[in-house]
Amino acid sequence: MKRTVLRRFPAGGPRGSWPAEEYAHARRAEGCPAEVVMDLDADVFLVVVAQAVPADAAAL
Repeated sequence: MKRTVLRRFPAGGPRGSWPAEEYAHARRAEGCPAEVVMDLDADVFLVVVAQAVPADAAAL
């Protein structure tokens, strides 16, 4: 499964993951299946959309 990052939010912000969660919620309200994940190495919250990769493309 491939993921596309829609937006990044710093984890050290005073509101924590709330801005990322609010952004993801707004995208879901528009019909986009966005979710929030944490990139520990970069110390950021990412709002991502999962995209299925066709079986024949995965073999490349």
